[in-house]
Amino acid sequence: MGSVKPAGLSLLLLSFLVYIADSYPKRDLSNMGCDECTLKRNTIFSKDSPIYQCMGCCFSRAYPTPLKSIVTMPVRKNITSEATCCVAKSSYEVQVQTLSANIPVKNHTECHCSTCYYHKI
Repeated sequence: MGSVKPAGLSLLLLSFLVYIADSYPKRDLSNMGCDECTLKRNTIFSKDSPIYQCMGCCFSRAYPTPLKSIVTMPVRKNITSEATCCVAKSSYEVQVQTLSANIPVKNHTECHCSTCYYHKI
């Protein structure tokens, strides 16, 4: 008779945890906080005329490196990653006037997910 109370308490705790887990929103949280790759107005450089630049997230994933690939690698690594970045399909250069000089800035006109590059402003 003494073991009924702990069992009942455990069952109550388990049902409460299942209730919380079931009420949690069922959303894809893999890219939460990062919008799709699109053109957005750059507020820093858009003083005289609007400057648009590509911003947002694209595909990325990491997975264990297959054994066949590890054997042929000059520098072995256990994790392989794939990624694409939000880059400009087309752009043109404009001069943005600051207090001391004119700075060349790329004004993007179209964006897509492609190979990641290090960008210059």
